Amino acid sequence: MNSQQDSPTVVRPGEELNKASLQAYLNDHVPNFGSITNIAQFPGGYSNLTYLLNTENREYVLRRPPFGAKDIKGGHDMGREFRVLTMLQNAGYRQVPEPVIFCDDESVMGCPFYVMARVPGVILRAQTAPELNIPVDVMRRLSEALVDNLVRLHALDIQQTGLIQLGKPEGYIRRQVEGWHKRYLTAQTNDVLAMTELARYLMDAMPPENPPTLLHNDFKYDNVVLNPDNLTEIRAVLDWEMCTVGDPLMDVGTSLSYWAEAGDNAFRHSFNLTHLPGNLTRQEFAHRYAEASGRDVSNLLYYYVFGLFKNAVVIQQIYGRYKKGLTQDPRFAGLLTGVQVLSAAGVKAVEANHI
Repeated sequence: MNSQQDSPTVVRPGEELNKASLQAYLNDHVPNFGSITNIAQFPGGYSNLTYLLNTENREYVLRRPPFGAKDIKGGHDMGREFRVLTMLQNAGYRQVPEPVIFCDDESVMGCPFYVMARVPGVILRAQTAPELNIPVDVMRRLSEALVDNLVRLHALDIQQTGLIQLGKPEGYIRRQVEGWHKRYLTAQTNDVLAMTELARYLMDAMPPENPPTLLHNDFKYDNVVLNPDNLTEIRAVLDWEMCTVGDPLMDVGTSLSYWAEAGDNAFRHSFNLTHLPGNLTRQEFAHRYAEASGRDVSNLLYYYVFGLFKNAVVIQQIYGRYKKGLTQDPRFAGLLTGVQVLSAAGVKAVEANHI
């Protein structure tokens, strides 16, 4: 299973940490922290930077904003990420990394950062998971465990735990739909008729909001750490950057928008490993969620279509930057296809009235 471990590698040039300054700060503020014997960097992700700190006592993970991120308003909020982890631990939700310390003293590293305990395990990626030949029955139980974990998150009492302070649930759906449509128009490069149709549908068919819960907002296989000896056991849920409170079906819709099935377009298969044999179908995911949560999911089509629209906008934003010459990465040249594929899937779902 080691091929699937998220392995840190050498730190990228220009993204090094000030080891001496970091060591002095952590010695002063974390009991028994120990000497840092090695610093490595996790290569994945396009947002915050993530490092592995080895000490003689244990392994830690450090998160910091990208270099030059000070100008990005509202993004890369290290204090908020740390607070979310702390609040979840206090709420009795144990499947998160243990938060260790948050530092907003920029004299230490030139930016706010936080440290958490490392959760060792396996993260399944769409590109490499097929090589593992995971048995069908294991895949089935793992996909069920993923749904059950989302149900558990949505069952947390946001009032009693104080998680309510992470967002403003009233009007959440409308803000999301209008906000993502605005982002699309700002980044638009080509006329994609399906995107226009979906934007109109999302405004016209907007449902009344369900009672709010905590939302992870990016709940999928590659954001969970699994026990390498038992792949059906979720050790931790990662990436709480977009966590907020609102209609829980918005979270379900986002998860389903990543949930490619065997018959879906190859581009969609690159999002997730849910097309592999044994996984629940989207309909089975919805049914299990409804059974376990007691929520009415009869209107889930709307939320699924919103998830597809949102993912298409994110892809359009990346493609728009490429078209403007703001990034030279050749991987981005063909991303317009992704916008077309996801928006077409949304239109097809609306016409068929089926997720």
